[in-house]
Amino acid sequence: MPAESLIHPDDLPMARDALARYLADTDSRYQIQLRVTDGQAGWVWMRVRGRVVERDGQGAVLRIAGTSLNITGTRAAERDRKIAAEVLRSMSEAVAVIDADFCFVSVNPAFQRMTGYSESDVAGLNADLLDSDQHDAAFHAHIRAQAARTGEWSGELWQRRKDGEEFFAAVELRTVHDADLGTRLHVVVLNDITQHKRTEQELRYLANFDTLTSLPNRSLLSERLSRAIIRAQREDKRIAVLFLDLDRFKDVNDSLGHAAGDRILRATATRLQQTVGAHQTVARLGGDEFTIVIEDLEHTHDAERIAREIITAFEAPLLLEDRREITISPSIGISLYPDHSQVPTELLKQADTAMYQAKAAGRRTFMRYDDNMDVAVRQRATLSSALRKVLDRGELRLVFQPRLSLATSRVTGVEALLRWSSPEHGDIPPNDFIPLAEESGLILEIGEWVLREACLVLGRWRQHGLDALTVSVNVSVLQLLRGDFPDVVRRVLADTGIPPGLLELELTESVLMANAEQTAAKLHAFRQLGVALAIDDFGTGYSSLAYLKRLPITTIKIDKAFVDGLPNDTEDAAITSTVIAMGHSLGLNVVAEGVETEAQMRFLAGRGCDEIQGFWVAQPLDALQCLAFIRNWRPDTPARPAPVRVATLP
Repeated sequence: MPAESLIHPDDLPMARDALARYLADTDSRYQIQLRVTDGQAGWVWMRVRGRVVERDGQGAVLRIAGTSLNITGTRAAERDRKIAAEVLRSMSEAVAVIDADFCFVSVNPAFQRMTGYSESDVAGLNADLLDSDQHDAAFHAHIRAQAARTGEWSGELWQRRKDGEEFFAAVELRTVHDADLGTRLHVVVLNDITQHKRTEQELRYLANFDTLTSLPNRSLLSERLSRAIIRAQREDKRIAVLFLDLDRFKDVNDSLGHAAGDRILRATATRLQQTVGAHQTVARLGGDEFTIVIEDLEHTHDAERIAREIITAFEAPLLLEDRREITISPSIGISLYPDHSQVPTELLKQADTAMYQAKAAGRRTFMRYDDNMDVAVRQRATLSSALRKVLDRGELRLVFQPRLSLATSRVTGVEALLRWSSPEHGDIPPNDFIPLAEESGLILEIGEWVLREACLVLGRWRQHGLDALTVSVNVSVLQLLRGDFPDVVRRVLADTGIPPGLLELELTESVLMANAEQTAAKLHAFRQLGVALAIDDFGTGYSSLAYLKRLPITTIKIDKAFVDGLPNDTEDAAITSTVIAMGHSLGLNVVAEGVETEAQMRFLAGRGCDEIQGFWVAQPLDALQCLAFIRNWRPDTPARPAPVRVATLP
């Protein structure tokens, strides 16, 4: 078989030219790389080397001797090395290769951009030149020991740039073995997450602290009270919850102005902290309402003693920041753990009830809660009994509140809201019966009914051409922690024919904080299914912001409490604007709830809020009314929907 028949057609001209050049030179040796057939309809790369070993008297070639070597693997490896080098060069993450002694071998361009050090700057130097003083030597020694022992380490830590500036980095280290040299190398990948951490910290502060007084807000108060109860249960201790309201604060605020009112609230916060001490929790719930959690009570009357001390402390005028002095008195309600309740929300509610009794008793005093203060205790028992029969009696129904895109002025979806109309008790507010359903466990059955009914309604609407409309359903913590809830959602979607992407599950921050690890697994299961996830009533529940980075949340819903004061309340405006900006920086959709005025809508649109819902768009409507509302909706101009309130079928 002629040798040329073995050569790849594309390489044959090159082979002929090379051979001709070699033969023309009497002393030539030749070397060429080309593809030849492998005899099985494939091609392999060969390196051919040879030389002329015999010529006749006229110099004509008689014999050529040579070798050929299969270099297919070598060429593939070289190609892979070039690709890897280009990938490293173009990566935005900083990559460094260090040896077993943690000295730099090589770095990519992103490393220089991130740290300021070029490859020539660090070659041969120890990686500890990046170490920050914010971590001690033991911390860095632990990292190196683990890397040497296990061949990997990942985490977040402070690093230092060439100019001395510190940055927070997410670091991944993996060990590779160089078979040729018989050595170990560590490949380190760094991401600068400083800005992300700052955003996370600012969001965490907004969610946990009152921006006016810097006291813990309701979210952090609930968290601390829950932890205090756990400690008290373990150590057999008592806790007192003091609910404090400033007497006639509204009159003072109206007469002196809101700026003076803010100064009074800040001075009140300082006076309370000075009176009860730094080891107790003092929180501001909003307005002129403050709550104090007193731990480690020896006797129940100690709570009354502290209440007297607070009232006495306020007999001295408050010195405001503008040097003005104001005298104002508090009314205080007291509830006790475990005497009155073992549930944080109940203790707060009981203390609030007692505070109103103190005001009714003449103000500037305190009252301790007792069961006779609130007839709601008996009403709760009656409602709880009636609640067990609501599904069998068909007393539950859904209403739907449209959600509007501010960019397109189109209705993008609806939120399904549960209502209970009882023949005996009339219309019962959700805030009254949903906690009862959670306490009794009925929320599991009711929640599945809500989910299925909402999807069935959406399915009927889709038959009317509303193919892109989404529906949001609120989820209880008991539902989320239920072992088969993802399967329940999957089954309901399959039974109703609703695409997963059209369903959004709304969860409060307290739900996210309940058994965080289990919650994370469930949320990832929902996202894999394609279901969207929203944090409802953002900023009013437990702090879940530390988990936003690793939880697959898609939407933040700004609570109505922050929207009510827009656009005139500077604090609400600042918080809302910051949350919108930060939500977008984290890649989240932002929805504002409780929008009731055009001024609120325009403020939110101007700050880039994605969607709104509230009475300014439409009140909650039954299924037929909502369908008619959506079908009759005519977008006006972007960020200015037509002020339609209620739609009815013709």
